[in-house]
Amino acid sequence: MTVKSVCVYCGSRAGAMPAYAQAAKAFGTLLANERWRLVYGAGDVGLMGEVARATQAAGGETFGVIPQHLVDREVGKSDLSTYVITETMHERKKVMLVNSDAVVILPGGPGSLDEMFEALTWRQLGLHRKPIVVLNASGYWNPLRTLIDHTVSQGFADSSLVSFLTWVDTPEEALDALRASLS
Repeated sequence: MTVKSVCVYCGSRAGAMPAYAQAAKAFGTLLANERWRLVYGAGDVGLMGEVARATQAAGGETFGVIPQHLVDREVGKSDLSTYVITETMHERKKVMLVNSDAVVILPGGPGSLDEMFEALTWRQLGLHRKPIVVLNASGYWNPLRTLIDHTVSQGFADSSLVSFLTWVDTPEEALDALRASLS
């Protein structure tokens, strides 16, 4: 059986609510317990650091990808199973997505949104068929869901766009969604 790899997009900051870090830790632990590899942005700060440390603590495999210009800023976590340094942000996103079977979005900022929208756009264009799960911890992504629905209702995206995202509220629900789509 080949190991499944899950790309996690999330913040390089912890955010305003402890629930965000709790969700990151719980999801990292669940990934390791499932024997799935974490693919993420290789940072050791914020939610990125939380998910990676939790995955490692539970004995999981980690695959981190970071552009050279962020190695110091995001404190590149070089003790990962695989640590890749890229030249650009675009290359980082491509390497992360290519090395994953699915995508999960935890709370995050502009970088996480950029990553999520690129994965979503590539899915819409038929460049991949990987599941994209939005882990809506404590309702963090509710405004995003409203925005996506708005783009469809206003005619700027096909209604199929909505079907490319699976919305869940807990790390356990995210794992269940991944199990269902990756089996």
